[in-house]
Amino acid sequence: MGILIRLREAAQDIFRKADMVLLALCLVSTAFGIVLIASATNYRGPEFQMRRVILQTVGTLLGLAAYFIFSNTDVEHFAEKWPLFLIFNLGFIALLLPFGIDDGTGNRAWLDFSWLPMSIQPAEVVKLSYTILLAKQIAWFRERRGMRGLGSLVFPAGHAAFMFLWIYVISHDAGSGLVYLVIYAAMALAAGLAWYWFAAGFSILALGIGGLALFDKLPTYWLNRILVVFDHSYDEAVAWQQTRSMMALGSGGLFGQGLFHGIQTQSSAGLPARQTDFIFSVCGEELGLVGCLLIIILEFLIVYRCFHTARLAHSSMDALICVGFASMLIVQVVENIGMCLFVMPVIGLPLPFFSYGGSSIVTLYTAMGIVSGVRGRTLPDWLRKT
Repeated sequence: MGILIRLREAAQDIFRKADMVLLALCLVSTAFGIVLIASATNYRGPEFQMRRVILQTVGTLLGLAAYFIFSNTDVEHFAEKWPLFLIFNLGFIALLLPFGIDDGTGNRAWLDFSWLPMSIQPAEVVKLSYTILLAKQIAWFRERRGMRGLGSLVFPAGHAAFMFLWIYVISHDAGSGLVYLVIYAAMALAAGLAWYWFAAGFSILALGIGGLALFDKLPTYWLNRILVVFDHSYDEAVAWQQTRSMMALGSGGLFGQGLFHGIQTQSSAGLPARQTDFIFSVCGEELGLVGCLLIIILEFLIVYRCFHTARLAHSSMDALICVGFASMLIVQVVENIGMCLFVMPVIGLPLPFFSYGGSSIVTLYTAMGIVSGVRGRTLPDWLRKT
């Protein structure tokens, strides 16, 4: 009997420390996403559909466990072992060299082992340890040297740039690498990095991309995907995916054509990558503007909760971690929805909590669990027990 009481008290303590509002927002979003995934895969038959729904559900359950574990974990203690974090970040992505597979997009970005029920995208998993490590690095400069010196720019920015190159050279996945750069930029901005460093950085980046394009050194598919955004008729083959997306969104109207009834969604020749990259278009076609607005509101509330937690954080590092994860969500939401609306190039970023992807959903819940843990540490002991 005493054991049961202690177990109950331990469970209550775990739940009490977790941010249940944030968790509720994540669960509602994921449940909505699973319904959309079921509709998006319906045309492939019940076996294919059920497998995707089950794997996404399993990923959610694993993520849920991670959420509660990290809600009760102080990651600042782990960050003290930063050399291990760095080794893990580089080593896990390097596994793609011997074991990586191409998922059909030209990116060698996935690990697929027969003994695992789902494939793993190392760049997704490493986002967690990268964000923690980068937050520690920037917080160290902020607290000891300030954010106006050259070192406060060179070392964290060099860290981010190196990770981008490491991911791109090994996997050719520029989209995931871009997220790493945005996480750094958001953290540096929040930490107070002088504005002129941002101006210099963006100028150098623009000149670099322009120079590569001028001398035909920019990968052709990069250039075509960028140019077709400004001129939809530039290359019909490149524009095909987004043209289909616009057709789906445009036909949805206010309330949509109904779940499992979208013309593009339920056609074998319709939307491409409909359960992953273009899940927002599935929602637009079948649930209309109302469904799309619901997705945007849910994503906004999750991001807002992250930023609100950052304001309450008891340390610079904790605050920067929350900002980093919020920016991770923002860049993926903006890019994914922009891609579906044909105002951003296709770079393969999923819509957080809605797109199909096992490693993505586990990573998201773990990240939100870390944010939840930060929020729990902002409360005084007497308030935690109420």
